[in-house]
Amino acid sequence: MLERRPVFPGVIEMNYQAGWRIGCNVYLVYDDRDWALIDIGYEESVDEIIELIRQMDFPLSQCQALVATHADVDHIQGLAKAKSILKAPVLAHPKAVPSLESGDRIKTFAEIDAQNVHLDMPKVKVDRPIVDGDRIDVGGRSLEVWLTPGHTDSQLAFRMGNLLLSGDNIYRDGSVGAIDAHHGSDIPSFIQSLDRIAASDVEWLLPSHGPIFRKDDRLLAATITRLKGYLKLADFGTCAPHWPLLDEWDRDLAEGRFPAP
Repeated sequence: MLERRPVFPGVIEMNYQAGWRIGCNVYLVYDDRDWALIDIGYEESVDEIIELIRQMDFPLSQCQALVATHADVDHIQGLAKAKSILKAPVLAHPKAVPSLESGDRIKTFAEIDAQNVHLDMPKVKVDRPIVDGDRIDVGGRSLEVWLTPGHTDSQLAFRMGNLLLSGDNIYRDGSVGAIDAHHGSDIPSFIQSLDRIAASDVEWLLPSHGPIFRKDDRLLAATITRLKGYLKLADFGTCAPHWPLLDEWDRDLAEGRFPAP
């Protein structure tokens, strides 16, 4: 049996568990033998992730849900494969359902011809649409669903006690998820979502990319101010050729640095 390395009680992040970056952050929320996955990443990573889960002695038959934070290919391309193996229901916001069930390659960022991105987007049936205020129960643990649009119109976050699995809302360096109108981005909504996170009493943000970090009110305020500036500028949505935070993330993983207590 592989030793479990939870980042918080009842939460394992699969990149931290592996000690290297498999892909986007994939959170395994568990209580005793029951467990669920928040995001799954690319199809090519599914076998590795499920094998890690098996080695940690989680019964594959006890997967309660495969949850999509939103319908971007780097988060959900592997959903159909994971569902076929685990026989678990897929949960997503209603606005993500058309993209997931039709395999929409444009809105999911699987097809970006200008950047030579041409990825498959397997269709997957959504078994349970989830909306703001719903709860996802995993054994005795419960995740409260937050709709936090802005990056996409279907972006969800999930609160569990003092933790917020915060999706692509904000990262440790103050970056936010890509802003691109064709996949449902909306800057006023993004600002409202960040305001909601800032006003909350959560203590830790567990993002969909990069390291977990303590909620930092100054960081959030600076990010909100920057996005408010975008309301009168035309330079948002650029595609940075390099993201230094991921270099830091790789070093954190390789050196076994978990979130500071």
